[in-house]
Amino acid sequence: MADKPIAKPVAPLEGRIGGSAQATITPAEPASRLALRAGADAVAPLSKALGVKLPEKPKTSARSKAARTAGRTALWIGPDEWLVLAPAGTDLMAACAKVKQRHSAVDVSQRNTAIMVSGPAARSVINAGCPQNLSDDVFPVGACSRTVLGKAEMILLREEELVFRVECWRSFSDYVFTFLADAARDPVV
Repeated sequence: MADKPIAKPVAPLEGRIGGSAQATITPAEPASRLALRAGADAVAPLSKALGVKLPEKPKTSARSKAARTAGRTALWIGPDEWLVLAPAGTDLMAACAKVKQRHSAVDVSQRNTAIMVSGPAARSVINAGCPQNLSDDVFPVGACSRTVLGKAEMILLREEELVFRVECWRSFSDYVFTFLADAARDPVV
């Protein structure tokens, strides 16, 4: 039997770059993603299994500090809902399979993609299409929320003072990237 080639997923925004000296728009590195729903009784066991504490406070995220789970981040999306991010190839589903408490875990690694918006005008660029208040006191580093950009739903994470991660569905990624790149051409700082 002849060897069959295995198709590799294509990153939807591979090679694209946009922006200006004030704000750079680039595709994020590929990642493993998990959409997770669970009741309060499953939060601690899932946190242990995933190697990152699932935040329980609105608009917050948590990043793993352990070497074996480096790069894992959990974003609070709702009272019983999280988005877990990890380096590409991480099997988050296998980690959840060990948990006996009732939960729902769905691998959305190929459904979503992410766009990084960075620079002194990053906030202004995002606010060109997002009604979210991104001021430091309301949306500090580590804050996250499900919101919109133009006509597309997104999950926004402030990774650093001048760096935001925009998670969106692959099918909206061209629209979101183009929107952000256009807004970054002449941003207000």
